[in-house]
Amino acid sequence: MKKFIITSIAILGVGTISAQNVTLNVRLKPIQTLVVNDGQKIVNLDYVTKDDYANGVSSNNVDHLKIFSTGGFQVKVKSATSALQSGSKNIQANTIRIIATAGSDAVNGAQYAQGVLLSANEANLVTSASGGVDKKISIEYKGAGSNTYIDNYIAGQDPTIYSTELTYTIISQ
Repeated sequence: MKKFIITSIAILGVGTISAQNVTLNVRLKPIQTLVVNDGQKIVNLDYVTKDDYANGVSSNNVDHLKIFSTGGFQVKVKSATSALQSGSKNIQANTIRIIATAGSDAVNGAQYAQGVLLSANEANLVTSASGGVDKKISIEYKGAGSNTYIDNYIAGQDPTIYSTELTYTIISQ
């Protein structure tokens, strides 16, 4: 009887071992976001003195842009128009220079454009081979000097305002 039980356990206890494979994929999609600092959505270049007209004025906007990118990227800027209008007068957008620099939390290894002339065509401001989370970019807007705008004041207006909408874009590279 013992032999029968041992033989039965040996026969029943031997089973088939089976294995199955599973493929695990980590699928990363590109994500780029760009946010303009809420407190800097309006930028004014104020010409108030004689020296302002002679030397030009600028507005330095620290941490103006905040980006998130899952890899390399480019930040571009363009104006809605090639000329800023006020009534029948205009000033050419390309008389305004945009200078990008590293913000307080800079993108490692990024290249910053040091003097893009504003245009209705996109211009590259920042290029980076690596991504980053909540990285900051500072932007300086610099208006023309050399009395470029001397004949653009319109009598009876205080101040005469010329404006355009700028569009910043981030794309993967």
